[in-house]
Amino acid sequence: MQEEIQLYLDDSKERMEKVIHYLEEALTHIRAGKANTKLLDGVMVEYYGALTPLAQVSNLSTPDAKTIAIQPWEKQLIQEIEKAIINSNLGFNPENNGEMIRINIPALTEERRVSLSKQVKQEGEDAKVSIRNIRRDANDAFKKMKKEGLSEDLEKDAEAEVQKLTDDFSKNIDALISEKEQEIMTV
Repeated sequence: MQEEIQLYLDDSKERMEKVIHYLEEALTHIRAGKANTKLLDGVMVEYYGALTPLAQVSNLSTPDAKTIAIQPWEKQLIQEIEKAIINSNLGFNPENNGEMIRINIPALTEERRVSLSKQVKQEGEDAKVSIRNIRRDANDAFKKMKKEGLSEDLEKDAEAEVQKLTDDFSKNIDALISEKEQEIMTV
């Protein structure tokens, strides 16, 4: 039974880590007014008849805090890349100089900052709900194990351990959200 409890605890921790990883990924795609090549992760370019991620057909860089530079590996791709960025509905206006493409990231308005801040909080709340669902699943498993002969002390210890994991991961989520909100609200 002790091994089974440890398996549930390890599984719960692993699932909670996945929630944190997903949250971090989601937050990188929320534009904070600073140039970040991850903003273009979803852009697919037509390359020899196949849709290919932009990062696989060009070099992406951020020469300054407000610019993303895209240097295609083949010059004839410039038009395709430009078209793909415009069609991606990211709200970017690429500038093509014949050799490379530059995207200027516009400064955020106060209204947009507040809107993005709400979006960040919602992502954080969704992550916390996922963490609590994982805790509930583990506690249900422990209750089931108690019916099968697990002692009440072991059940309480296991529930306390899952609660500790939940608290730790919730603090981690709060820190990520706070950091992202600060990044968004900094002018």
